[in-house]
Amino acid sequence: MANESALSGGRPLVLTGGTVVLPTGEVPGGRIAVEGRRIAQAAPEGADVLDVTGHWVVPGFVDLHNHGGGGAAFSGSAEDALTAVRTHREHGTTTLVASTVTDDLDVLARQAALLAELAEQGDIAGVHFEGPFISPCRKGAHSEALLRDPDPAEVRKLIDAARGHARMVTLATELPGGLDSVRLLAEQGVIAAVGHTDASYEQTVAAIDAGATVATHLFNAMPPIGHRDPGPITALLEDERVTVELINDGTHLHPAALQLAFHHAGADRVAFITDAMDAAGSGDGRYLLGPLEVEVRGGVARLVEGGSIAGSTLTLDRAFQRAVTVDGLPVTDVVAALSANPARLLGMADRVGSLEPGKDADLVLLDADFALKGVMRRGEWVLAPQLP
Repeated sequence: MANESALSGGRPLVLTGGTVVLPTGEVPGGRIAVEGRRIAQAAPEGADVLDVTGHWVVPGFVDLHNHGGGGAAFSGSAEDALTAVRTHREHGTTTLVASTVTDDLDVLARQAALLAELAEQGDIAGVHFEGPFISPCRKGAHSEALLRDPDPAEVRKLIDAARGHARMVTLATELPGGLDSVRLLAEQGVIAAVGHTDASYEQTVAAIDAGATVATHLFNAMPPIGHRDPGPITALLEDERVTVELINDGTHLHPAALQLAFHHAGADRVAFITDAMDAAGSGDGRYLLGPLEVEVRGGVARLVEGGSIAGSTLTLDRAFQRAVTVDGLPVTDVVAALSANPARLLGMADRVGSLEPGKDADLVLLDADFALKGVMRRGEWVLAPQLP
């Protein structure tokens, strides 16, 4: 997938006139120079010039949690995985972690090996295991028959299968072996994420102290906040060591819950994710999420049996637009949640997540209404600029 669309013909390029969002803030009438696959310090001699006046230029999006798209899932073949990657790239996600769904351990290990090859090729940024080490009380769209306690030896088996490309494991840390598994993950440099959990406040604090640093889709698949039993949400929001994932599709979260998260965690501790399943970028119909059948109606995915929400059909360009136009969040905060924060979590902030010289030329063009108008990855247009 290295030669997706070199519309600039490999020539240096300067984007001018747009509002560029840098780590230091918004720069109206700014400019970004691209040479090769990277952002240049200054405009290269003889560079082509693209006037993007009236548009926003923001960093490419980084998705920590994504199960598929374009009618294909990361639990399928390599071709399926690449279809999902292409779909989300066309919606601005230039860096993506592929998420698995609960299955037999041997099946997950084989899938991890397949995804590791794609990571080695640079197509994905690594693997996220969501399940099978989660609570049957909060299983969501995961097969209860395949769930298991988080035995550190079994967690290690999946990490090893990913050959250095395991990025994150979601755990119900209150289960037997949960805290030991968190410690193992921390020692191995893999993110331990608290999710699909029935933990108490105190149990969640213990998990954070053991090394957990992410809340998997905060509010979803965990007990709600209670005034006598504050539960995991409170513990995850209040601790500065934790980044909280949010699915901003208008279905998974009420706008007030999103505002609550931003208010208590702060913009530097929020990561917008898609939690997308294969219907993302596709359409309504019947799909599979692991072994479970899902029906998508009106863009909302639910299990055929039981009706539980089954991931999302979200793409991050829609999450961006909603965050600004519906939720009223500052553009700089949204850029942090979609790019800088997840890049930092993944240990990739030296390469992606912001528009700075020397980093990959990953950028997204948005119009004045924050609709997607172009996507560049590593200096090549994935989606050619759609300008007036």
